[in-house]
Amino acid sequence: MCLAIPGKLLSITNQLDETFRFGNVSFGGITKEVNLCMVPEAKVDDYVLVHVGVAISIVDEEEAKKVFSYLKDMGEVEELEEHHL
Repeated sequence: MCLAIPGKLLSITNQLDETFRFGNVSFGGITKEVNLCMVPEAKVDDYVLVHVGVAISIVDEEEAKKVFSYLKDMGEVEELEEHHL
């Protein structure tokens, strides 16, 4: 099953071109490079919802932490290390 996972945007690369804008996102200590083309307004320290390597929306920090905690309790977080979001 594919899920969208919340993570914190740590840095943004290639800010000059929205199509190829990427960022490093932390998912509870696991960092992945994520495409930011669907959230051009995202900035460092925002929490984003990531599906298949693409940030699809900006989410509230409290809600992001709650969802990530649920996923961790269900054992879904381990898949982050094996698969690209």
